[in-house]
Amino acid sequence: MTGGWRSMGRADLDAVAAISDRVHGAFTEPRGVYCERLDLYPAGCRVLERGAAVAGYLITHPWHRGAAPKLGALLGALPVPADIYYLHDIALLPAARGTGAGSEAAAFVRQQARLAGCEEIRLVAVNGAETYWRSQGFEEIMPGQEAPYGPGSYLMRGSV
Repeated sequence: MTGGWRSMGRADLDAVAAISDRVHGAFTEPRGVYCERLDLYPAGCRVLERGAAVAGYLITHPWHRGAAPKLGALLGALPVPADIYYLHDIALLPAARGTGAGSEAAAFVRQQARLAGCEEIRLVAVNGAETYWRSQGFEEIMPGQEAPYGPGSYLMRGSV
């Protein structure tokens, strides 16, 4: 990844949690969730730097076709083998939107999915992000069914 994306480290977790709180509102997660994802799959965790500040983050990992991970829940371990790649979370502060950072993140996710041997990517879109993900080639899984995180959330899938 270019354009200011770099590997996430433990020193970034306070900024990640603060960005999540600001961007995701009711769909934010505790800091411990981000810490665990970083421990379980550091290759899928990135932060976006703008100047000296963190302006966004991306958390991804291999997963299975079953239910999406519950909001705010720890995983304990990643499934082996995994049959999909999961985009757990992305958040960009307003100043980072419209800069191409989202497209770079989507390209990174596709690359990571290929490296993990997965042909499908899944995510849960919240706060109107389903429109963006549709523009990136994702589609809603089982439209009209119960939303994974409640009203305003959409389980989506895309090809690698």
